[in-house]
Amino acid sequence: MVLNPYAAFLGEQDARAVLAATPGLIHQSVCALTPEQIEAPLSAGKWSPREIVSHLADCELAFSFRLRQTLAEPHPVIQPFDQDDWAKRYSVYTLPEALELFRAARQWNLKLIGGASAADFERMVTHPERGAMTFGTIVETMAGHDLNHLGQLQSLPR
Repeated sequence: MVLNPYAAFLGEQDARAVLAATPGLIHQSVCALTPEQIEAPLSAGKWSPREIVSHLADCELAFSFRLRQTLAEPHPVIQPFDQDDWAKRYSVYTLPEALELFRAARQWNLKLIGGASAADFERMVTHPERGAMTFGTIVETMAGHDLNHLGQLQSLPR
């Protein structure tokens, strides 16, 4: 099992710097898109830019809970989710709504992460599919996940 399936995207980059930069970079990547481009899937069977940003907002909510659960509970087990099942509801969200939620939740999470101690970053948590990991692994996963989806949005033709 891979603890952080997005580690290759993060590489040697500082996870906190990536997390801080992502909302602005996503905004830059989507702000000039036409309504048609916003709704067009990146390729057959893939999400549209609106759906990608909705997914990022949903994930930020999930990560919010995971981070707090890890800091607050002894030996927590975090809940995985099926992203495709969550995505079935994305038609109700607009791109600006999704981006605003992502930005607000990310700022809230950055405050929590910024206030975490070195010991906090070593706090253990169990992911049912990936096994034992730390608060720091969750932060790194968030950053790698950002870079994965940011790359998709930045690859769109302008």
